[in-house]
Amino acid sequence: MTLITLDDLSKAIANRVGIDIEEARRDAGFVMDIFGFDDRVIDNVLDPEDRQLFYILEEEGMLTTEREETTLYDGREWRTHYWRLKKDTIAKYSKERTDHGQLMDRKQSKSVSFDDLYSGLDEDTWTTRKIG
Repeated sequence: MTLITLDDLSKAIANRVGIDIEEARRDAGFVMDIFGFDDRVIDNVLDPEDRQLFYILEEEGMLTTEREETTLYDGREWRTHYWRLKKDTIAKYSKERTDHGQLMDRKQSKSVSFDDLYSGLDEDTWTTRKIG
């Protein structure tokens, strides 16, 4: 059984969705709060706006949907929809780096070295600090 931490999910979201790690951590925190200690959650707990994040994570392969059908006592069919964490995929995506310490630039499908990444920053960037 694979254990997924907040850090794992944050890194996976940042790596796959292409957002910064702080935003990814907020999204991961929300997802982890919804799932709690389970790997499956009923769809009804989500607001329509919140469900959008789940659709994005489903598109990236980190979540999947499933449903159960039950026959009610009066003969009607009742469907219950669930979201399930794909823990192995999340674990893989959280470690998604190329060999030689390079990050994968998914939009351009090529490796970008850390030197290339940092060389494009202004000199003022290194001396400026955000306070707050």
